Formats: sequence, structure tokens, C-alpha cells
Amino acid sequence: MHDVLVVYKQVELQFDEREQHLTPNNTNGKKINTVSYDEKPGIQAIANTSGDRMPTAANGYRQRDSEYKRLGTLSLLAGIDLLTGEAMPLVSETHKSSDFIEFLKILDAKYPKEEKIRLILDNHSAHTSKETRKFLEANPGRFEFVFTPTHGSWLNMIESFFSKITRQMLKGIRVSSKEELADRIYQYFDEINEVPVVFHWKYKMNEISSTECA
Repeated sequence: MHDVLVVYKQVELQFDEREQHLTPNNTNGKKINTVSYDEKPGIQAIANTSGDRMPTAANGYRQRDSEYKRLGTLSLLAGIDLLTGEAMPLVSETHKSSDFIEFLKILDAKYPKEEKIRLILDNHSAHTSKETRKFLEANPGRFEFVFTPTHGSWLNMIESFFSKITRQMLKGIRVSSKEELADRIYQYFDEINEVPVVFHWKYKMNEISSTECA
């Protein structure tokens, strides 16, 4: 937990009291981009078996038949840049090592090559697999992983974002196909990134001194 909080403190020190971004954090001359990352598997694509009844003057809410059809599931791999608030998605059929590496490639293409990409993430097997380690070894110095402790996923700020997307977009959603579900998830990310929200961690931050973050 201490290692994760140190990272959050380093990010916090890059904002002034008005939450304006200050000088970027650097290690050995490299700018560090910090991304909170996780997967949200098992997102169900559910279709109606009959059309919804739209609200009327007498009945002011949408009516939906209790019958539905399961079309399968998708996985959402996502990260949020803790400096800019930008949310980055990858929708996939699975969340295996190959999917995780695909997400790392998205990050690699996004940030300038001379900068470091630091991820806060859990100890899922895909993050430590032989396939993932091989990719990291082929890109030395590019990525840095900071793992949350076992049973400590609540320390990862992306979890708050997943709760938000569940409440705002996924709860009660009906689609005609898995492809439509994926398109609507990507659309959600496009819309929130128009006005990104920077997440700030507060819990136990006063226990981490600035000297530990030098």
C-alpha cells in the first residue's frame, strides 16, 4: 500500500492548490505518465425480446418486458491518466495476456517514446505472465508496474471509474449485438474525454512525506 500511496503523492505534488498542473514528474530525465489500470470482465450484452414502451402522459416512465436474451459477454480493459484524467479503453472478447499486451501497445503509441509509462495495477496472472514479461523485455525502460497488494484492489483509482461507468452507462443497457455494446462503450469514453475529470486520492496521503517522493 505504501508504494501505491507514494505514487499518488508524486502525482499530487504536480498540482497546485487550484489543481492546475505544474512541472511534470521526472526520473533520470524522463517524464513519467501514471496510469491507473484494470480490467472489467463479464460485461453482459443483453437484448430485449420485445420493444420498450415509451413514456406517456399517464405513465411517465419507460416500460420494459422482463424477458430478455443473453448475447454473450465482453471485457473492458481501461486506464485513466492520473495527470490529465483521460480515460483509455480497449474492449475485447477476453482479458488474457495478449489483450493486456494490446493495451500496453495502445499506451506505447499514445505517449512520446522518450517518456516512461507507469501503471498501477493488480497481480492478475496476465500482468506477470511469460508473454507479458517478454513484451516488457523487448521495450526496456518504457513501462513500470506498481502492484496493489493482495485484496487491495480498492487502492486502485480505476475502480471508482468502473463504478461510475456501471451506474451511468451499463446498468440496464439493452443492445442488439455485442458489437453494438462495444460501440456504445467506446462512445461513452469519447464523451467523457471531452471534459476529462482528474481523480485525486486522499486516504492516508498525510502519512506520505514529500521527501519519500523525491
